[in-house]
Amino acid sequence: MTDDMRQDLEKAKASRAETAAFLKKLHQKQPKALDTTVADLHEEVFANIDCLQCANCCKTTSPIFTDRDIERIARVFRLKPSAFVEAYLHLDADNDYVLNQAPCPFLAQDNTCQIYEDRPKACREYPHTNRKRFHQIWKLTLHNVEICPAAQRIVEQLKAARLT
Repeated sequence: MTDDMRQDLEKAKASRAETAAFLKKLHQKQPKALDTTVADLHEEVFANIDCLQCANCCKTTSPIFTDRDIERIARVFRLKPSAFVEAYLHLDADNDYVLNQAPCPFLAQDNTCQIYEDRPKACREYPHTNRKRFHQIWKLTLHNVEICPAAQRIVEQLKAARLT
């Protein structure tokens, strides 16, 4: 992880209360231009950040694995879905399948994903900053800015846009 990325994550932790208040206000007001603005910021930030320099999401959190994800990835390993679950997953408090360990067992030393083409849907969509109805995921976004430097940069730029 680069020094700039570390600084982004430190800033996210230091400004947690402020960010929570901002995101909650977005949730309540639902500005009309929000989804377009967030999508534009997502494209801009990800054009200038290399996730392979970080991979903090893969090192610290687990995606939720849907039944489709489990079936698809189990096929890659030539396992029955039940064997894949037994080897890699458990049910969390929300009754969702998540990884048994962090970092992700499919994360290679060079921060590449060994199952990239077949990765879970949650990994494909992370950090969820290009979703429609962005205001609905304010709690998830608050969590993600402390994990993902790109999400932090997007939210900081969103604050500067003064949509609320």
